[in-house]
Amino acid sequence: MYKKLIGMALTLLLAFTHQALAVTNGELDGDNHPHVGLLIFDVNGAPSWRCSGTLLSPTVMLTAGHCTDGATGGRVWFDNNEADIRANGYPFSGASSVEFSAVHTSPDYNPAAFFLNDLGIVILDTPVILEEYGTLPDAGALNALAKRRGKQDQSFTPVGYGLQRINPVFVEASLDRMFARPHLIQINSPGFTGDFSMLLSNNHATGGTCFGDSGGPNFMGTSNVIGGVTSFGINGNCAGTGGVYRMDRQHDLDWVNMMVQNN
Repeated sequence: MYKKLIGMALTLLLAFTHQALAVTNGELDGDNHPHVGLLIFDVNGAPSWRCSGTLLSPTVMLTAGHCTDGATGGRVWFDNNEADIRANGYPFSGASSVEFSAVHTSPDYNPAAFFLNDLGIVILDTPVILEEYGTLPDAGALNALAKRRGKQDQSFTPVGYGLQRINPVFVEASLDRMFARPHLIQINSPGFTGDFSMLLSNNHATGGTCFGDSGGPNFMGTSNVIGGVTSFGINGNCAGTGGVYRMDRQHDLDWVNMMVQNN
């Protein structure tokens, strides 16, 4: 997903078109995914961009590396609708927001090629107790999709906060938590997706991702297993396909699990 700069012009927002995407043509999530939150990242105390993320434990959230890179702090809301989020201080601290105690970016992250290792972790200073959290896939869990006939029928559930639609003259934005049901377009292909990411559909029929969804989960089917995090888009209109950084690589799982165990 793309970082969405708070209070900045759309022209500046579109400068992030190489980085991740809000859920377009999706549905209101309600209480289906209470472990998915809206993150605001600060730079030297000033709110600077927003992303989405998933709680893996009461204090550890998974998001994208291009979201955490350069941030010095921030906060998260788990409210599912814009009215409550804005009533609770957005983009500053409020009654329902939880502050970050630490922000970590994957040690393999390179901003010049962010899509290769696009992972970040946020540690919360107050535990958020829920009945269920997002879970990580087994190593190599997505490999079989590259060989399976009918892989286009493999669906994912991206969840996030952000733009609903965008074109050169129209933007529809909200802070509602949304979900969609895109299907797999490409995985393990020489060139663009390689073995580190996959492309999912992004159209009126399936929905997809857009500015503000960066770092949000793409659950496998209707489970709470995170197949990948929303990472990038192909164009500034959030159409065609959405790029997802895969979460089934052993070195990434080792790093994320270490963060969960240590916090």
